[in-house]
Amino acid sequence: VQLQASGGGLVQAGGSLRLSCVASGSIVRINYMAWYRQAPGKQRELVARFLSGGGAITYGDSVKGRFTISRDGAWNTAYLQMNSLKPEDTATYFCNAYGRDSLTAQWNDYWGQGTLVTVSS
Repeated sequence: VQLQASGGGLVQAGGSLRLSCVASGSIVRINYMAWYRQAPGKQRELVARFLSGGGAITYGDSVKGRFTISRDGAWNTAYLQMNSLKPEDTATYFCNAYGRDSLTAQWNDYWGQGTLVTVSS
């Protein structure tokens, strides 16, 4: 199972970016998909999480009202729409999914490679 994140880049403060995360491989069921971020010298923090059962969404306090997580109908792709970006949003953004492998029937925590978002002031 692989998670491929994309969409990062350099943007001015106040601008927008849309990140994508594509899940591929032998994953048969996803419990949730999420985005985390990690800035240099800081701990990784939750940005947003989308639960498959019931569709509950959780946002980190620092991004509420500015970021929106969504997904496609098949739960193969998660998106993070980031608006009104601030310099403090600069970080590497990681895609995360918790799902069951169709080959092993094991539930696993999967991580993508990260995509860098840089917001200039």
